[in-house]
Amino acid sequence: MTLWQGLCHLPTSWHTPMGRLLGKFLFIVAKDRKKIAQANISLCLSNLSADDQKKILSNNFALLGKSIIETGIAWFWSDAKIKKLIDYEIFGLDLLSIEHSSKGNLIIFKHSQHLELDARLLAINAEIYGVSRAHNSASMNKIQNKGRLSSIKDTADKNNPRQFMKWLKDGKNVLYAIDQDYGWDHSVKLKFFNQEAATITTPKKIIDFTGSNLIFMNSYYEKNKIVLKLEALNSLGIDDKGLAQKINDLMEEKILLHPAEYLWAHRRFKSTLGKSFYK
Repeated sequence: MTLWQGLCHLPTSWHTPMGRLLGKFLFIVAKDRKKIAQANISLCLSNLSADDQKKILSNNFALLGKSIIETGIAWFWSDAKIKKLIDYEIFGLDLLSIEHSSKGNLIIFKHSQHLELDARLLAINAEIYGVSRAHNSASMNKIQNKGRLSSIKDTADKNNPRQFMKWLKDGKNVLYAIDQDYGWDHSVKLKFFNQEAATITTPKKIIDFTGSNLIFMNSYYEKNKIVLKLEALNSLGIDDKGLAQKINDLMEEKILLHPAEYLWAHRRFKSTLGKSFYK
């Protein structure tokens, strides 16, 4: 923890080179994570040459290394320090204001490498609640919860939908990253990068039950500046599978704009292709 906090408090100009150094270290020692990322990139970006895929994988690990520092910034820095030292811009923030709509907002976002910092930046500028998953380590889970609550008002476990749906019914803004393989309990087979992937269809059910708006938040780096873009999604006249596919297609479109920033080291196709695909 001391080392982690120390890294986070280095001058911001050091973050990128330190991230690359950490990324190179992880590229060597995190062999399982590397295999997963490599398999996903090869599958989803098969139209690219082998050299281009290798470059994306290398840059992906550089950003993975940097994300260790960014997560520390998100969890340990004060709002004032973040505002002073982190260059960022948010578009579409008015979508979350009461003046725009008195309804709650279900904010869907993708798993970027800088997801934790994305959430913190948004929560500094709007009243945000979150949906999360408990960490496997009890001690890490405690650190994670404390860090996320630095700016986020409260979080609910993804397996406790009654809590976050109540927030939406009360007109709150709720962040929810859904682009992972959660098994077949609440999922169906839908296309993601032209591959069948287990995809949850709960967004439509949540919207229908709570009467909330659906918003997508994209995030990416523009040189050294983090950009967050919020856009409203129309869900009228679309069933649960149709909306889930619409979200998958939008995620794919945004990922392709900045492919190295995506969290490829998740076994996104384990339910459809089997866990052996990543071995």
